[in-house]
Amino acid sequence: MSTPEDPSHDGAKTDFSDTMSYGDYLHLDALLSAQHPISDAHDEMLFVVQHQVSELWMRLALHELGAARCLIAAGDLRPAFKMLARVSRIFEQLNNAWDVLRTMTPSDYTRFRETLGASSGFQSLQYRLIEFAVGNRNPAMLKPHVHDADAVAALEAELARPSLYDVALDRLAAGGMQVPKSVLDRDRRAPHQPDAGVEAAWAEVYRAPEVHWELYELAEKLVDFEDYFRRWRFNHVTTVERVIGLKRGTGGTGGVSYLRRMLEVELFPELWSVRTVL
Repeated sequence: MSTPEDPSHDGAKTDFSDTMSYGDYLHLDALLSAQHPISDAHDEMLFVVQHQVSELWMRLALHELGAARCLIAAGDLRPAFKMLARVSRIFEQLNNAWDVLRTMTPSDYTRFRETLGASSGFQSLQYRLIEFAVGNRNPAMLKPHVHDADAVAALEAELARPSLYDVALDRLAAGGMQVPKSVLDRDRRAPHQPDAGVEAAWAEVYRAPEVHWELYELAEKLVDFEDYFRRWRFNHVTTVERVIGLKRGTGGTGGVSYLRRMLEVELFPELWSVRTVL
């Protein structure tokens, strides 16, 4: 019988009484003590962890989107491409998380649904910040946060910044494409509306990618992100319908009917419509 391995014999540090450990660095005491199911239903822990993990991924997505916007605005596109690719991978992880939640049946969920009260993912501040950051801007969505002055301030600050698509269109214009002045000078607190001139500008890029390679790659990185974002929304609808059918959401929305309407929202409309005119 072999002797159990002692990692300290290979130089591994095992005494952390006077230095930072793995748990210290990641604040695992706080992180792993933040799960507090209210009911005694077994699946409520799954529900809590699923949403907390999603919020952590969204935290990282906001970090990457903020940095990518600054780089694009400065014309430093290559490092921004890596960040945008990372955001797409983050949403791939968020998509995979629905597969775990879908193991919860309607019977499982009804055992603790009433304990949620009016709380709902619809009220996620970070999700709303992501939507505002990428260009889906609706000031009415501040209303679920009016009870929290800090949240409203964060959303207002986001609305005051150019969105990801706004800075992409600025870069498109800086690259010599004819982006309409009415688009560049519009009120950027409002969502971008599809514009034939913007579509024509992107078409010029797509017709000669070897000439406009950085703009071409920027466009494709945005499409990659929206592709994963759309899948996330679709998986959200499917999961909700599978678990609660057509009942109203706990936050008061129409549930599936509301989420289906959100599937129609396009973040970067001309990057999709341009495919038809090429």
